[in-house]
Amino acid sequence: MELLLATVMGLSVWGVFAGVRMYRADAKLPPDLALALEVGSTRTGAVDSLVDRAGMRYAPAVLRLMGPKQVARYRRKIDLAGNPGGLTIDRYAARRAVYGALGGFGGLVFLLQGRIVLALVLFAFAAFWTEVGIWAAIRIRKDVIERTLPDFLDVLAVVVSAGLGFRQALGRVASKYEGPWADEIRITLHQMDLGVSRREAFAELRRRNDSEQVAMFVTALQQGEELGAPIVDTLVSIAKDMRRTDAQNARRKAARAVPRATLMITTFMVPATMLLLGAGLLLGSGTDFSPLTGD
Repeated sequence: MELLLATVMGLSVWGVFAGVRMYRADAKLPPDLALALEVGSTRTGAVDSLVDRAGMRYAPAVLRLMGPKQVARYRRKIDLAGNPGGLTIDRYAARRAVYGALGGFGGLVFLLQGRIVLALVLFAFAAFWTEVGIWAAIRIRKDVIERTLPDFLDVLAVVVSAGLGFRQALGRVASKYEGPWADEIRITLHQMDLGVSRREAFAELRRRNDSEQVAMFVTALQQGEELGAPIVDTLVSIAKDMRRTDAQNARRKAARAVPRATLMITTFMVPATMLLLGAGLLLGSGTDFSPLTGD
């Protein structure tokens, strides 16, 4: 019954959005919003694309309510996430409008019916569903980049030592890789092609990625350039330092996992095992339980 009610409410809200959209069908979107709707249309799923189109008209109002500082903060989060599924700040605002309306309306209905738990779940959906996707994308992207970077630097050092220039070597190696780090390198090279200095382009690379290893790579590269150190030695040294850091992080994670595993074992497995052994010994002893059961 609750599922049916939630479905009916969701369809009702969607009908309101669709009606407003049909009523204002002749209104033209601003150029930036039209471009945001087009960008990523082939990179996102059908559901997200539908949500984007439903909420894009309300994106400017959401952005105004957020304010410049919060808009800048979420724009950086989206950059750190790598614009998953073609996500832009305008598409984020559109999704926030749709999910906020659906979750807020459904939560209010359940709250009026006295179903507080369901109301809280829907309110949380309205407030945090879009944030969860961005947070997960940031974590996954960061892990992929940090796993790729040491091997990328080893290959880059080999290509540079073969006599190819650093700029050409970056392009050659990046063309053989796929994933977020190769995309970042291609963006950096494109900026350099447009006239941005190498130092500024790599500083922008560091700003776009909230990763200690990326910051280590950019810092070491800039310091090596200032001191005149051979680029091959710098790349090999950076790769070794990153692998050493990865090993230390793995040991720290393992050290944190041991107490958690011990807690789980002592809390759940040991008592359950003792109960199982005690029941087996009691049943195998041939004790007569008829006075207790009344049989």
